[in-house]
Amino acid sequence: MKSVDRYFYPAIFSYEPGEEISVFFPDLDVATSGKNEDDALLCARELLGCVLCGLEEDKAPIPNPTPLSEIITSENERSVLIDVYMPSVRMARINRSVSRTVTLPAWLNYAALEKNFNFSQVLQDALKKKLGLQ
Repeated sequence: MKSVDRYFYPAIFSYEPGEEISVFFPDLDVATSGKNEDDALLCARELLGCVLCGLEEDKAPIPNPTPLSEIITSENERSVLIDVYMPSVRMARINRSVSRTVTLPAWLNYAALEKNFNFSQVLQDALKKKLGLQ
């Protein structure tokens, strides 16, 4: 089954004086908030990507989004269509850090510790160079 590149889901932005803007995705039953509209939109997009990526990884069913025109809001609420570009979200998940155990001769370990080398950074730099990714 081909992966979907972009999803669009309606969110309800709720405005209360003196509070952050809350954002609720009725089709996914998840919520977030933001300090202002820009922040709320970014948080909503990030949450949408995380939730949908998790559903994809779990091979769980992804609910169909309710059409924006069918979303009912109160006086202090607005419906907003949020989109997320999944290739970016999937790539970010791949780029998460992983832990590796390496074995070094004791003398090399001590020499590196003496120079305060960051072992993770040195290994990353060496692997990038070896793989021609610099």
